[in-house]
Amino acid sequence: MTRLNANLLLIAIALIWGSAFVAQSQGMADVGPMTFTGVRFLIGALVVSPLMWREWRALKARRLALNRDDGAKILGLGLLLTMGAAMQQIGLLHTTVTNAGFLTALYVPLVPLLSWLLLREPPHWSVWPAASGSLIGTYLLSGAHGLSINVGDIWVMASALPWAVHVLLVGRVADKMSAPFLVAGGQFMVCGLVSLGWAGVTEPITWSGLEAAAWPIVYTGVLSVGVAFTAQVIAQRYAQAPDAAIILSSETLFAAAFGYLLMGDRLGSTGLLGCALIFACLLLVQLAPMIRQMRRWARA
Repeated sequence: MTRLNANLLLIAIALIWGSAFVAQSQGMADVGPMTFTGVRFLIGALVVSPLMWREWRALKARRLALNRDDGAKILGLGLLLTMGAAMQQIGLLHTTVTNAGFLTALYVPLVPLLSWLLLREPPHWSVWPAASGSLIGTYLLSGAHGLSINVGDIWVMASALPWAVHVLLVGRVADKMSAPFLVAGGQFMVCGLVSLGWAGVTEPITWSGLEAAAWPIVYTGVLSVGVAFTAQVIAQRYAQAPDAAIILSSETLFAAAFGYLLMGDRLGSTGLLGCALIFACLLLVQLAPMIRQMRRWARA
C-alpha cells in the first residue's frame, strides 16, 4: 500500500468515526456506556474473526506464530482502547456530538509530544503553539454556553491521552508482528470483555435495553469497530503516526456535520471560534513540517 492510499483510507475511517458519534449518543438512551462499548467491540471482533483465523494459519505455516510478548502488546493496546472508548462514551452522556468530536481530536497534538517523550523523537516547533492553541480552543468550545466546562467535556478531554498513545503504538505493533488482523481483533476482544465486566458491576444489563439499542450498537460495532478500527491498523503500517493523527482528526468535522444534520446540534459564535482554533492547530502541527521540507526540496 502506498502512503497516498493509506492517507485516503484514513480519510474514509474518519468519515465512519464521525458518523458513529451520533449512533453512540443515541444508543445510550437504552443501555449504559460500558454495556454499549463492550457489545460493540465484541461485534467488531466477530466481524474481523475470519481474517484473524486466516492470518493465524498463514503465520503458523511460516512458523511465525505469535508469542507471549506479542500477546502482551495486544493486551496493552486493548486496554488503551478500553480507556479511550470508555471515557469518550461516558462523556457523550453529558455533552453534544459536536463537542465530543472536537474534544476527542485533542489527541492530535499529543501524538508528537508523546513520540518525543516515549520514543525520543523530538517534535517540530509547531507542536508547542498547536498544543497551547488547542487548549484555548477547548475552553472556548466547551464554554460556548456560559463559559463553563461540563463533566461530559472533561471525560472526553481525558480520553485524548489513551487515544494518543494508541495511535502512536498501534501501527508499530502491527508492523513488527506482520499481523494487522490479529492485532485489530485481539484488541477488540480485550476492550469488549473488559468493558462488559465493568458494565456487569456498574450498570443494569437487560435484553430489552439491548434490543432497543440494537441498530446503534450494530452500526458502530460493524462499521466503526470492525471496519474502521481494523482499517486503521492496516493504514498505520504505511503512514507515520503524526500524519495519521492529523488525517483522523477530520472526524471532528464529520461529527459536527452529522450532529448538525441528524441531532440539531448548534454552536454559538464562541463555540465556532473554538472549533476553528482547534482545527487550525491540528493543521499547523502537520503542515508546518511539510512546508519546511518542501522549501528544502525547492532549494536543492
